[in-house]
This record gives sequence, C-alpha cells and structure tokens, in this order.
Amino acid sequence: MKGLVVKVIRGVIIVLAQLPLKFHYFMGDIFSWLAGSVVRYRSGLVMMNISRSFPELKYRQIKDIYRKFYRHLGEIVAEAIWFGGSSYDRIRKSGIVTLTNAKEISEVFDSTPSMTVLCTHCGNWEILGGFLGYRTLNDEKLTIPESAISVVYKKLTNEISDRVFALNRVNPLEEVGTKCEVESHNILRFSIKHKGERRMYIYPTDQAPYWGAGRHPIGLFMNQETTAMMGSAGVACKMSHSVMYAKMKHVGRGKYEMTFIPICLDASKMTPEEIMRKYYDLLQEEIMETPYNWLWSHNRWKW
Repeated sequence: MKGLVVKVIRGVIIVLAQLPLKFHYFMGDIFSWLAGSVVRYRSGLVMMNISRSFPELKYRQIKDIYRKFYRHLGEIVAEAIWFGGSSYDRIRKSGIVTLTNAKEISEVFDSTPSMTVLCTHCGNWEILGGFLGYRTLNDEKLTIPESAISVVYKKLTNEISDRVFALNRVNPLEEVGTKCEVESHNILRFSIKHKGERRMYIYPTDQAPYWGAGRHPIGLFMNQETTAMMGSAGVACKMSHSVMYAKMKHVGRGKYEMTFIPICLDASKMTPEEIMRKYYDLLQEEIMETPYNWLWSHNRWKW
C-alpha cells in the first residue's frame, strides 16, 4: 500500500514538473507569502536564529533577511517540484546551476582514493542530485561517473515521505541523479567494503546532531556555541579521502553558482575536529555573503 502511495505522489510530481519553471515560481511566491506572513511557519525560530547570528543588525535589517529567506524558501519548493520531473538535458538547458570549477573537482577526484563532499542547506539542496547535469564554466568537463557517487542520508521516520523525498532528490527522471544511497549508520561499513573503489561520498552536514550521533563542540559558529557530528570527517580521516566543501551561491531567481572548495587533499593528515572547524568557517563565510540563503527555519542550536 505504501509503495502505491509513493508511486501516486511521484506521478503527480512528474506531471506537475512538466509545467514551465516560471509557473512554479509563481506558485512558490504564493507559498512563501503563506508560510512567512499567514501561517508564519516557524517564524519565531527564524527570527531568533537570525537575531542571535547577527546581533549587530538593526530590527529592519533582520526583517529584511527574514523576508528574503521566506521568498527563497518558496523558490526552493518550486525548483524541487520542477526538478522532480527533469532530465539532465532539461537541467542543463535551463542553466539553473553553473558548476564553476568542474576541472578542479575532476582532478582532485582522480588523484585521491575517494572524495568526501560536505554539503549545506544553502542554495537549493533539493536539486543537488542532478549536479552531473549542471552547466560548467567554460564548458569544462566533469569526468566523475554517476555510478561512483554515494549520497549519505538519515532515513526519515515517515516511510512514505522518506521514499518520495529520496526519489525526488536523487533520481527525478530517466538517468538523472545519483544511483547509490547509503544510510548514515552504515557509511563506515560501506566505505570499508568499497575501499578499493574511487568514490564520491556526499554528506548533508550542517544540521543539528541527532541524539545518538555524538554532539562534539566545535566552538563559535554564527556567534553561537555549536556542536557537530563527526561521522563524515571521521570516515574521511580513516580512509584518507580528499574533503571538499560544496558552496551553492544564490545569484538570482533560477540561478545558482556551485563551487567545490578544497578543505584537504588527505584527511588522514587532519583530525575530524580540524576538518569540521574548517567546514563551519567556510559555511559562515557563505552565510555572511548571502544571509537569506541558509535554512534559518532549522533548529540548528537545540540543546
């Protein structure tokens, strides 16, 4: 029964996705207005997170970030639905994301045992599954095979939601998206099993540590004492992976620039704490650059 429900929901998304992206943005604007001004979805948490992160800002400046955040949240929803029924060709033609350093990414991937990519909730994480179909700067070639990519995730409690989101993120239509998903609690076992293969492991990394995952203090992040999960960095250190920070800058409606920034080429020469501290420094730089572009509605600093 659950499988049928998932198929029906996916079918609806695929049909809706065929409508032009401009239509989805129109609906996204309605969603953002409802979420930010009518329902006020997590509005108190959003205001608190922004205020604590930017104590030097005046109220009107905080409200401006608040307003832009909800507008961008509507864009994320719109783009996610559109992406759910897209192919590589459609993604590339739209120009929604430009990968700025494809050559460097390929060179690092080819010269290290495997690559760990630490992602954030900046830009639109819901469309990361199609990054092999993104446009590249100067038509550089990204030579990483899709079969070498593994997305590490934590399974949602609701089984239907878990499958719908997973399919929409990593396998929207036809050949699009990564083919291998690994649950976070199995990642070390999976990495050891595939040690002889050159792979790219993609981790969403900026959420609050969930209970049982370990809550390691990493110092100040956005003006607040912060804890982090060390699993991704720990595996990278054990396996001597290269580690990259995935920056996804929002440069305008329907336009993102994605850049992989090296944290290290051999994680065994750093500690997990050093890697995560560098990661959060890069994330803070990105948030300061475009403050509305991060997921402020997430309860990142819960204790």
